[in-house]
Amino acid sequence: MRKPWRIALTTVGVIVAIPVLLLTTTTVVNVVATAVEKDSIESYGQLVPVDGKQMNVVVSGAGDETIVLLPGLGTAAPGLDFRPLIDELDDTYRVVAVEPFGTGLSDATDTPRTAQNITREVHEALQQLDVDRYALMGHSIAGIYALTYAAAYPDELTAFVGIDSSVPDQPGMDDPVQTSTLVALRNLGITRILTAIAGDPFAGLPYDEHVKEQMALLTTKNATASTLIDEMDRIPANFAAASGMTFPPNLPVLLFVVSDGAEVPGWMALHEEQAASVDFGQVIPMAGEHYLHHTLSKEIAQDTAIFLSSR
Repeated sequence: MRKPWRIALTTVGVIVAIPVLLLTTTTVVNVVATAVEKDSIESYGQLVPVDGKQMNVVVSGAGDETIVLLPGLGTAAPGLDFRPLIDELDDTYRVVAVEPFGTGLSDATDTPRTAQNITREVHEALQQLDVDRYALMGHSIAGIYALTYAAAYPDELTAFVGIDSSVPDQPGMDDPVQTSTLVALRNLGITRILTAIAGDPFAGLPYDEHVKEQMALLTTKNATASTLIDEMDRIPANFAAASGMTFPPNLPVLLFVVSDGAEVPGWMALHEEQAASVDFGQVIPMAGEHYLHHTLSKEIAQDTAIFLSSR
């Protein structure tokens, strides 16, 4: 009577041991691969001192006017991600793409990722470059940070240009992100496996193979690191702090908005309301994905030039 129980227990033990062994293997492989990949990441842009750390910026062009680019949440390598847009803008403008802490080649930081801290750090980086008069162009959540920025440094901004930028009081932003799950998947190496299965996320986009490789490496390095996780955890608080905020009335505001914003109820109306809150505001609907600058950089650059020249 004891032998069947022994067989059953052995079978259960094997069933339990197999996934444990697999997860142990993927965890070890992930740690080793991550260490190896760091050596393959190449430098670009330039580092400037901010808060005792190093922040990476990409400066291109030599125009009389300056445009500062700020990324959306989770953009792992902003200086590379913005390259199609930089290439369209830098014939006319000096373009400064800032990689906030925790993105691109910038250092990580333990400083809380509040809108106030992020904007203060970006401003310090620009001060290091002697950039004191500029249009701010931001993607996604940079639209929320830009409101804090405009309130803190109104005399420096010449305009705000939003690329499907976030707006105050948009629905759904009070829900916390399950970041603990993301971290667990990363630590167990599951994220690496899922990424490999998903294939090339940059397929069909205007990046050469080398840039795509570097973006993939930086995505692995930064996407679920502690700095970004903290910023994700603070999404509800940062949106709550921006509730009801508007740009200064005399600040020109141009908003490129995905015309099919069905994922966010009232998406277009929210942007039209924001543009109407300033003396010189404009909304340009665009048929595309959230990262509009991946596929519509030429159109964004052309309409930006028209807007900035007519303000």
